[in-house]
Amino acid sequence: MNLFRTKSIEQSIAETDEPEHQLKRELTTKDLIVFGIGVIIGTGIFVLTGQEAHNHAGPAIVISFLIAGAVCALAALCYAEFAAAVPVAGSAYTFSYATLGEFIAWIIGWDLLLELALGAAVVARGWSGYLQELLELPTQVAGDQAVVDVAAMAIVGILAFLVIAGTKLSSSVSSIFVAIKVSVVLFVVIAGLFYIKAANYSPFIPPSEPAELAKGADETLLQAVFGMAPTAFGVMGIVAAASVVFFSYIGFDVVATTAEETKNPQRDVPRGILGSLLICTLLYMAVSFVITGMLPYTDKRMDTSAPLAEAFSANGVEWAANLISLGAVAGMITTILVLLLGQSRILFAMCRDGLLPRQLATVHPKYGTPHRITLITSAVVAVLAGFVPLAELSHLVSIGTLFAFALVSAGVLILRRTRPDLPRAFRVKWAPLVASGSILTCIWLMLNLSLLTWERFIIWMAIGVVIYAVYGRTHSRLGQSEAAPEATSTEPRAD
Repeated sequence: MNLFRTKSIEQSIAETDEPEHQLKRELTTKDLIVFGIGVIIGTGIFVLTGQEAHNHAGPAIVISFLIAGAVCALAALCYAEFAAAVPVAGSAYTFSYATLGEFIAWIIGWDLLLELALGAAVVARGWSGYLQELLELPTQVAGDQAVVDVAAMAIVGILAFLVIAGTKLSSSVSSIFVAIKVSVVLFVVIAGLFYIKAANYSPFIPPSEPAELAKGADETLLQAVFGMAPTAFGVMGIVAAASVVFFSYIGFDVVATTAEETKNPQRDVPRGILGSLLICTLLYMAVSFVITGMLPYTDKRMDTSAPLAEAFSANGVEWAANLISLGAVAGMITTILVLLLGQSRILFAMCRDGLLPRQLATVHPKYGTPHRITLITSAVVAVLAGFVPLAELSHLVSIGTLFAFALVSAGVLILRRTRPDLPRAFRVKWAPLVASGSILTCIWLMLNLSLLTWERFIIWMAIGVVIYAVYGRTHSRLGQSEAAPEATSTEPRAD
């Protein structure tokens, strides 16, 4: 059986009309932008801004966010072209199936399941911690000290049923929380302008200095293989900070998973992906500019889990801390919701293709959503969030996302060559340059991750290979359809 057989785009689109697997088309550009902002703006803007300014970039953290946003834009353009040409649930998995073949599609789908499950669980755990501080809940049921994080499990369960009830309802609820989140971010920017001290921007780019070396499994692949010692501040410090804050943008790719549920995917999906990324980049840059103006980057209060609140407290605005915590809680709710939505849609596409049990891909007769898959994936996420300390595993989210970005970017180049006639409502200008730039920057960022992260990633991928060999390879709809004519042609002719 051919491991690299590709599934035609026409076949992928035709299968979206199968009654038992048909998702409701209800989403618009506004809904997709809400989903994009909802999943992108999370803990990054509330935590990484101060930490990276203190440790790597100083006030030039503004430039770091600009660089990271530009790098993400390269991958976002590739996602936009693919999603407009192949408006099918599954995102990078579906795109890879059409260009790189079934085995690579399985690998990327397996990778994305890990990325989204861990991402949702990590954020749920973080949400529980913020909620515990905001409402002063008992530490036995919420927060980092909880043996069983009941609050984290509860929020996953509530949002799971919201996802089952329909993507339009999910979007409506997300709109409310996104409005709260963006309002708090704008409050930080506008109110913070009145407390800026020009002296805090000098020097804007602090002079370069050696950074603390990691040891053992915590070494980056770049450090271990090439012996490149990390530096803080200066130009390389700005780049180092960009490598970290890049992960504040992760999530825009989830918008592509909703293409099959969008009324006009050829127009709306590219607008949703690129629009949400642009809005978030501007907000990130504005917040980082204000915070580094309110508090010197050398101040240790910048290197905390709540630097935005600390900046206001340092200027005598104590009441702002609770407001910022409220924004963080609202922000994380939308992030969890969209990650659960994205994960269920990727698994839905894999089940519909037969690489996992097809009966799981049946949609709810009333809501038009993959309810069985959503219940299963949400249960896994709830257990992870409730019982497993996830801080050390969170970097797996990053490496999984970068791997997907690189493959989608490569897929755009392949599809341009193999299907030049394919109608493309959205075309990336200078595609070879954009896609190549995306691949190279993703590889660079992956090299900056620790050896331990690479080891765990390889183990997870190896498990995926075994499952494909045992089940997916023999149950694939595409493989079975190819085998059927061969079996018919080799039957002995009756005389």
